[in-house]
Amino acid sequence: MDIQTFSPELVLPAEQPLDDAVPAELIDRTFSSDCIDLASIALNSRVLAFSDEFFANASNLINPRAPVHRPGVFVPSGAWYDGWETRRHNTEPFDWVIIRLGVASGRPKGVEVNTAFFNGNEAPAISVDGCYETAEGADNVVTGQGFNGWSEVLDKRPCGPSQRQAWKLEGQHGSLTHVRLRMWPDGGIARFRLYGRAVPVWPSNLTQEVELSAAVMGGVAESCSDQHFGGKENLLLPGRGVDMGDGWETKRSRVPGHTDWVIVKLGARAKVSRIVIDTAHFRGNFPQGVVVEAAKLEGNNIVAHDDPTWSELLPVQKVGPDQEFEFGKDVLLKVEERDFTHMKLTIIPDGGVKRFRVFGTRAL
Repeated sequence: MDIQTFSPELVLPAEQPLDDAVPAELIDRTFSSDCIDLASIALNSRVLAFSDEFFANASNLINPRAPVHRPGVFVPSGAWYDGWETRRHNTEPFDWVIIRLGVASGRPKGVEVNTAFFNGNEAPAISVDGCYETAEGADNVVTGQGFNGWSEVLDKRPCGPSQRQAWKLEGQHGSLTHVRLRMWPDGGIARFRLYGRAVPVWPSNLTQEVELSAAVMGGVAESCSDQHFGGKENLLLPGRGVDMGDGWETKRSRVPGHTDWVIVKLGARAKVSRIVIDTAHFRGNFPQGVVVEAAKLEGNNIVAHDDPTWSELLPVQKVGPDQEFEFGKDVLLKVEERDFTHMKLTIIPDGGVKRFRVFGTRAL
């Protein structure tokens, strides 16, 4: 069976872009340095309700992996598609799906709709609404008939066949807990991404330890030297994942003295108590060693990987395959005296890391 993965080479030319549209080749660069995908199932986002999913399941929309194509494969409902596809001839103006975000709430900065491999059955147009509902039973409230708490996040935009399309969200958008994707009037969409920043709920006890690097707590992987096999954003996901595909992995190096690195902005300025580096599922391709450096920046300043601001927090440590390595105050350098906003994980010389967790307390 031929299984084809969606790649930039398969992107068909888009129609004339709107002012806030992001070209397909710039989507990752535009949102990857200061956003996460708030709607990803990897953050425990979930589909709560939908109008129809006759041909393909709505839950496919929030799969973090790229869509794949299996030409010639049929299931009882018709051709197999890796996405959400509804019946033809919708009698209502639009089909819809409601998603509970995997973060406590999040502020959106962009929307991506990918119609990969939907050609002739793609959604003609989409729009996105959002709401902020945190009371007990909120999921039942937003999916109930007559709920009128939706506000527009992105107005109606045309979609084309088999392509990535994204739009920046201009202006200020409040925090959201739920989103509704509307598809006008019916058809298929492979993936839906809602780019933005998590708005965490901090413990009232300021001495309580928190995973400050976690994506759900506002952590963001801002930059890295390489992510050939696995994206840097995976380092900050909850849990230990399912395979090597949901970790950060760089290409093999051939130059003596080579290292790879990733820079993470913490969810808040913090005093660090311990660091966990997890190589789960990386058994023949784990790094030989790791180093962690830290920096304290003001505002939204970006720090380069070779900036002299970095100071060593964790000296070189050896790691091994498929396990968690915890480093506490016995090896961390002068953590009681300093607080930080950014971490730089360096791996020696290359390889894969599943999770990078930085624990501590907020420094107010």
